[in-house]
Amino acid sequence: MTHTKQSAGLRGFSAYRLWTRLPSIEISYLPDLLMGAAGIALFYGLLVVGRTWLGPFTPEVEISRSPLALPAYAGYSLLRIAIAYGLSLAFTLVYGYIAAYNRRAERFMIPLLDVLQSIPVLSFLPPVMLAMVALFPGRQLGVEAGAILLIFTGQVWNMAFSFYASLKSIPTEMREAAKVYGFSWWQRFVEMELPFAAIGLVWNSMMSVAGGWFFLMACEMFVLGSRDFRLPGLGSYLQTAASAGDTRSILWGIGTMIAVIVLLDQFIWRPVIAWAQKFKVEQVESTETQQSWVLNLINHSRSLARIRTKTVCPLSERLMLYFSQVHSGDKPAERKAWKIWLTRVLALCLLAAIGYGLVRVAMLLTGLQKAELQEAGIGLGMTFLRVNLALLLGALWAVPAGVAIGFSPRLARIAQPLAQIAASVPATALFPVVLLVLIRVGGGLGMGSIVLMLLGTQWYILFNVIAGTIALPTDLKECCSVFRLRGLARWKKLILPGIFPYLVTGLVTASGGAWNASIVAEYFHFKGHIYTTAGLGATISQATDQGNFDLLLAATIMMSATVVTINRLVWRRLYALAETRFRLET
Repeated sequence: MTHTKQSAGLRGFSAYRLWTRLPSIEISYLPDLLMGAAGIALFYGLLVVGRTWLGPFTPEVEISRSPLALPAYAGYSLLRIAIAYGLSLAFTLVYGYIAAYNRRAERFMIPLLDVLQSIPVLSFLPPVMLAMVALFPGRQLGVEAGAILLIFTGQVWNMAFSFYASLKSIPTEMREAAKVYGFSWWQRFVEMELPFAAIGLVWNSMMSVAGGWFFLMACEMFVLGSRDFRLPGLGSYLQTAASAGDTRSILWGIGTMIAVIVLLDQFIWRPVIAWAQKFKVEQVESTETQQSWVLNLINHSRSLARIRTKTVCPLSERLMLYFSQVHSGDKPAERKAWKIWLTRVLALCLLAAIGYGLVRVAMLLTGLQKAELQEAGIGLGMTFLRVNLALLLGALWAVPAGVAIGFSPRLARIAQPLAQIAASVPATALFPVVLLVLIRVGGGLGMGSIVLMLLGTQWYILFNVIAGTIALPTDLKECCSVFRLRGLARWKKLILPGIFPYLVTGLVTASGGAWNASIVAEYFHFKGHIYTTAGLGATISQATDQGNFDLLLAATIMMSATVVTINRLVWRRLYALAETRFRLET
């Protein structure tokens, strides 16, 4: 017995010595292995998706309500949202930059941005979808491209407003320093403008992706006249479950969406937020900063370090050198001459397109009946009241909550993913529960539409207030502590002036989001029945279902004109105040 135990002990000791002599994998290789595996999986997924999208068009795709189909549906939806976000980011950087630095273009581009923001997703649906189907006839790619562009229309506007507002509020001394050192436009963009706008752009990017999830049900499954377009995805899964009243499937779909959002928070947004902290404008370093285990792994990656050294850094240096030479070698008169001619040609083309569009719009509107216009006018007034009430209710809680989260990194680590989840869950998926509760208390759909608008708007305010609070310089916070400014005095002297530009951006985008949310808040399909209330959003949704493009166009024009008028009378004046009185200067 003793001999057996000793033999087993010797074998165990020999195995332990052999294990300790094996070469160990250093921790620095772990990120490389993980990213390599993720890259292979992504490449395989893109091959499968590419084969499907480039294949023939599949009419009326059958949406399975089985939980086993959810991983594939989540992958399809995530890919559409990712492509739409890439397009939104590119549009934001170009559009916001031109609008911020070209005064002549700014007078047209910002009102145009107001108009585009106010147009609901369903109003974009007919022209976008018909154009994409005509561009890719007989291919699934046409419908997929249409859905991606519809998601793009729900993501891009708040990012563009945020980047534009950040560029307009860059401190004067930073601009003067760039002039003294002779920065080219590329050097200013990379070294000053993009870093200054990074924090606001990151938080608005999170809100944009959340908005993509919010409107996913309308973008992946919709009716256009007699044609029924369906795409496999989480949005169509939730829409199918909600239409059938299948609470179990709704919970499965929402649970899958929450899981995807949590993974995105851990692997994308939390590392990006921690990385963006280095662009904070301050003279005293903050004692508490955001941390991310994924960012720590990436920083310890040897492969990424080599890629950065061998490719990214040399490419960046060549771009800097190239644009510096172009900046110093061009003659101002020659550069100005070709710019003037290019602007004139583009302006003539734009005026011709606008004239043609106005003629076509006038021809369509002549077919409207007086009763339809009266109904749309009454609906406009009802939706206007609901939008402003939802905006007020959202600001009452989102401003203090956003300030509290922005001041506490510990609270932000908990509240940030929760806010993303709450902002991403489509209100229409929760509508059956909200509707049943309101029927019991006697509120009806009129009150329910306000609740649904609030679910779609309050997050724009919250995320922008959080970004503004995080961007407050630490030295100003410490100065308030030294002078013992607390309570109302702290809000008046530090918080409200400091977050004012971000708050205005949040209110502008929340207002546009409320008008957009009216299309799903005032008109809803549930168990084969249509629940509706008087409102312009209901008019747009009903016109889309019936294929009444004349009424759809008229209602969209009324909504856009109202939003633009409000922006010109209220929000533009607040933007001007943010650019002058509440700009961060030393």
